[in-house]
Amino acid sequence: MEIGGSLPVANVQALASNNSGDIPLRFVRPELHSEEVLADETLQIPTIDMRKLKVDDDDDDEMGKLHLACKEWGFFQLINHGVAEAVVVKMKADVQEFFKLPLEKKNVHAKQPNAMDGYGQNLVVSEDQKLDWADTLFLQTLPNPERKSRFWPEEPTSFRETLDKYSSELVKVLNSLLKPMAKNLAINPEQFANMFEDGRQSVKMNYYPPCEQASKVLCLTPHSDLGGLTLRVQVNEVQGLQIKRNGRWIPIRPLPGAFIVNIGDDIERLSNGEYKSIEHRAVVDPEMERLSIAAFHSPCDGTITGPLTKENGANYKSVGREEYIYKYILLLLLLLYFIFLFIFYFTFDK
Repeated sequence: MEIGGSLPVANVQALASNNSGDIPLRFVRPELHSEEVLADETLQIPTIDMRKLKVDDDDDDEMGKLHLACKEWGFFQLINHGVAEAVVVKMKADVQEFFKLPLEKKNVHAKQPNAMDGYGQNLVVSEDQKLDWADTLFLQTLPNPERKSRFWPEEPTSFRETLDKYSSELVKVLNSLLKPMAKNLAINPEQFANMFEDGRQSVKMNYYPPCEQASKVLCLTPHSDLGGLTLRVQVNEVQGLQIKRNGRWIPIRPLPGAFIVNIGDDIERLSNGEYKSIEHRAVVDPEMERLSIAAFHSPCDGTITGPLTKENGANYKSVGREEYIYKYILLLLLLLYFIFLFIFYFTFDK
């Protein structure tokens, strides 16, 4: 199995529909009991108005808010982003329709052991690895020649066209954010934007079934994002995204019509650590299903990612993206291995 591929695992939606109440051990996370979640719901990530940035990117107030959001939070909600509501609504509807299909139809697009694309779970490399309480459809959307059409659903019939339109609109949002970010970092905006021109975009569609024992499972293992910028929307009204800040998890309340944007590892490196790639996770609802769509944007292949601003010296080594991805995945798998050892000791050393 190649790096980035995955072993086949049980379908979580099918497990949840059995209503047995039993959770397979591979999904149980004993470490959750020691995690602190902030109860104060008034503390939320900043909100950035794209319209103000577009009208005048010298608007000191909105530029300052964007800079602070990227430095102090690594997450923000983007309103007035310019993507037509109909495009987002249609994308959400088609994702919901796909996950409603019978399992045998979804499995037509099941992941292969040597590929990221497809329906299932990513980065499952052993029979003992802890699993997320989730089913996902992961598709490489850009560059166009690297799309693997066999994994793109034909049901609903509008899915491919909808995703193609959604993908194009998100690139416009990405480009609209890179320029003000570069200005805030005192980086040449053209140099910064060119790194993402013809870059990679992948879209991960997530289905998180309800679980009566929600406190024992996770939708999404804690992690930071590998790429440059992630644009995320919540498909239905069920919340679950949390970010880690000052050692505690903060639940995020999505604003209607907003994208939740977060800084990835690439931009943290390019900004020499001034902008932060923040650890985040998703938790399960005990009664209701939750769906989300995350679009990941990375510099083009062959890009050397390293500090573009070095006023106080370089805090990161410049490295090719392919090498960094390889090391990232190996470190992630090593982390999962140590989590397994911890859980094994926690469970059986009694």
